[in-house]
Amino acid sequence: MSARVVSLNVGLPRPLAHGRGEVRSGIFKSPVRGALRFGEAGLEGDGQADTEHHGGADKAVCVYATEHLPYWQRRLGRSLEPGAFGENLSTEGLAETRVRIGDVYRVGTALAQVSQPRIPCFKLGARHGEGKLALWVKETGLTGFYLRCVEPGEVRAGDEILPVESAEHGFTVAEANRVMHGDGRDVAGMERLLATPALSAEWKRMLEVRLRKATAGQEDKLTGRSAQSR
Repeated sequence: MSARVVSLNVGLPRPLAHGRGEVRSGIFKSPVRGALRFGEAGLEGDGQADTEHHGGADKAVCVYATEHLPYWQRRLGRSLEPGAFGENLSTEGLAETRVRIGDVYRVGTALAQVSQPRIPCFKLGARHGEGKLALWVKETGLTGFYLRCVEPGEVRAGDEILPVESAEHGFTVAEANRVMHGDGRDVAGMERLLATPALSAEWKRMLEVRLRKATAGQEDKLTGRSAQSR
């Protein structure tokens, strides 16, 4: 199956209405004509307000499939254009069930690697006036994902996205979402995902916390059963 960049989107932080006040956010992305340089820090002309949770080498570029837009249009009751989810690359052919953590793609003249699923935050809901949107995105698994830059280059709308290296035995983005956002009992899945070399440092930290809690919970249950049997 072929894949391509439908729209290339960038934007700088600006005020976003939230509750009775406002926050600054880089979630507003606009389509760009022509090529942009894709480097370790992301696309030229793009920016984030909250650099603790957004951006950085592991999250240089956010990708979202345009195939999801009809679903969200029905659920939100409004028209949505590429870039509506704050993504830099609006794509065709890169669904979460297909893409694996660690896959490497040639995008334009740049080389990029899949690093982690996206975790939507409250700002997505604030942008679209639906406070539950971030939760819905997480529940559906239609999250999109991030790329890190392996080799800088130029990207433009219409570019093919060509597979260069496949993490055949790795986790798809969809599977990674299931393990991270599940009920916390899939210890084996968390251990396998944590051992994925290409997984971002942020996700590894979160998984380590979840794994410790899950392991402690299992030990508590075993200890409880042992005490009852005595």
